[in-house]
Amino acid sequence: MSRDLLLEIGTEEIPARFMPDILFQLEKLSQEKLALLRITYKQVQAIGTPRRMVLVIRGLSEQQEDKFSENKGPSVKIAFDSNGAPTKAAQGFARGQGVDVTELVVKDGYVYAAINESGRPVQELLPEILLNIIHSLNFPKNMRWGDLDIRFVRPIRWLVALYGTEIIPLSIAEVSSGNVTYGHRFLSKGALTIGSVDDYFEKLAKNYVMVDPKERRAVILHQVEQLAISHGGVAEIDGELLEEVVFLVEFPTALCGNFDEKYLTLPAEAIITPMREHQRYFPVLSKDKRLLPVFITVRNGNSDHIKVVQHGNERVLRARLDDAKFFFEEDQKITLENRVEKLKTIVFQEGLGTLYDKTLRIQALSSGLAEKLQLTGEIRRIIDRSAYLSKADLVTGMVYEFTELQGVMGREYALINGEDPCVAAAIFEHYLPRFSGDELPPSDAGRIISISDKLDNIVATFSRGLIPSGSQDPYALRRQALGIAYIVIQANYSVSLQQLVELSMDLLHISEEKQRKQLSADIQDFFRLRIKNILTEAGIRYDVIDAVMAAGTDDMYDTWLRAKALADESLGDAIRKAALAFTRIANLTKNNKVNTIVVNPELLAALAEYKLFEVYGQSREKIEKLLKSKQYAGAITVMADLADSIDAFFSEVMVMVEDPAVRNNRLALLKVIADLTAKTADFSKIIA
Repeated sequence: MSRDLLLEIGTEEIPARFMPDILFQLEKLSQEKLALLRITYKQVQAIGTPRRMVLVIRGLSEQQEDKFSENKGPSVKIAFDSNGAPTKAAQGFARGQGVDVTELVVKDGYVYAAINESGRPVQELLPEILLNIIHSLNFPKNMRWGDLDIRFVRPIRWLVALYGTEIIPLSIAEVSSGNVTYGHRFLSKGALTIGSVDDYFEKLAKNYVMVDPKERRAVILHQVEQLAISHGGVAEIDGELLEEVVFLVEFPTALCGNFDEKYLTLPAEAIITPMREHQRYFPVLSKDKRLLPVFITVRNGNSDHIKVVQHGNERVLRARLDDAKFFFEEDQKITLENRVEKLKTIVFQEGLGTLYDKTLRIQALSSGLAEKLQLTGEIRRIIDRSAYLSKADLVTGMVYEFTELQGVMGREYALINGEDPCVAAAIFEHYLPRFSGDELPPSDAGRIISISDKLDNIVATFSRGLIPSGSQDPYALRRQALGIAYIVIQANYSVSLQQLVELSMDLLHISEEKQRKQLSADIQDFFRLRIKNILTEAGIRYDVIDAVMAAGTDDMYDTWLRAKALADESLGDAIRKAALAFTRIANLTKNNKVNTIVVNPELLAALAEYKLFEVYGQSREKIEKLLKSKQYAGAITVMADLADSIDAFFSEVMVMVEDPAVRNNRLALLKVIADLTAKTADFSKIIA
């Protein structure tokens, strides 16, 4: 037999950004707890609204499953004396297992305690289970209220706990469980008595609460899309905004508002940002992607007095857009170039100078990177100019008011000031990527300044000892390191991270050798983890990742190419063949000191070793040429051709002979082969 379970924790409004993780925890904790206690069920579902977290378990068993276990104890020799009487060891083991010593079972030379544990009624266990789940929830921020000791995301106002039709007795924060819930804060009147899980959903639906966020999402999406179509446009629906709106409302009703077309003279982002970031509105675009003087918002309620709500939202947005228009017009009175000097008044980080100092570092680092990439001519001028102006918009009124517009307004003001469009684009692009999944800079100037800006942030912050640990990363350095790696890989930039870090430390005036060495090592390790994440997300096997990373990660683009080549299924046979052969070489050379890496042909006595030396000589030039041009697939294929000669060598030649000259010569032959292949990967780490 089974019954459905309902747990509802009614609270004050919970921040929308907290809710997805809370519901994930609630569902996962429930599944883990039930599995641990051997309680079966058909389905676990965690749902909720801003005012309630809800756990629904369908088909929850009424009885724990029985448990049989056979626990191993001491050996028979220790458990019984020469007369067959149980020793203190046996008695202690039996006592610890909760059985009589006479019930111990002898098997395989040991004693075992056979334990049959009968399942308990689930209804007896539920109060403890549910309280444990509630207390196990973690929140980004907790609250305390009154003189209570409990900390929770928001004050708890009511509890519903039903198993079938029966109330599960719970008490938390001086709130006792019952069968009474509440509908929409404004549209529902009074308490609602619940008889069962199905009754709960029916009554809340009649009282303007859609408990399931998936249902609210579908309703919001449909309403927003249809409203946009009715106004001749298409709603621009940002996934994060949609998710937030879903958890801001219990009963969604979308409505459309308008704003004066005069505001369309502003850059589109200057309108969309106040809409989306400050008011949670969805902008509407025409079919040719032009912004229309229309916005869509979602009300937490029904359509009553919808015009009043519309006008209220229009007034709020109008005030925001008036501010934006004012700042936009005022900002144009001073050029970006003339604003650079003002960056001297803003501290970048404690002990690391001003934003003006940072700008000069970005400019110098960008120039150094461009030189290493052998960029010349006009592109160098664009990079230098873009880097110099890259932070100037931070002292504009528009960015001060709407910080999300940094880079965007730099681009717009650069164009207004008559700067080269490539310079304007690079000013915007250097902030990319701004978040996970964001676009990468498309131009060389944007890429180079983005890398320089982010690397300066990382090196500067690390130099202060502020290295991210655990979940703590207040300066978003992990995201910036990932951004650098993705840009380098997408742009095919083959450049030494070590050299860039050295240049960055020079610009930060870090001169103490011990500090430089430690800082460089920490940053290399930091990037190594990011590269590993990128390769893992690309679906590359862990052994391949370990193999290529063992050969070095200083050149991130090169690491990517080597990993892709080793992950190429069409090279599978060649890679397996090479891995087996080179692993034998690696094991032998690793465990035996090689006094020389110069092979003396006159000491090659056996035919197999001479043949290997000959094949190596024929292959080396090809392999080195392919490695230099980063054609790793071709290099691996040529390397695999050495495998047969290596196998013959190990079959016919004894390496560790008594003659030290012959022994060292043979080890040297293996070492030069190992060194040549190690430039691609440590093949011994590949599972062949």
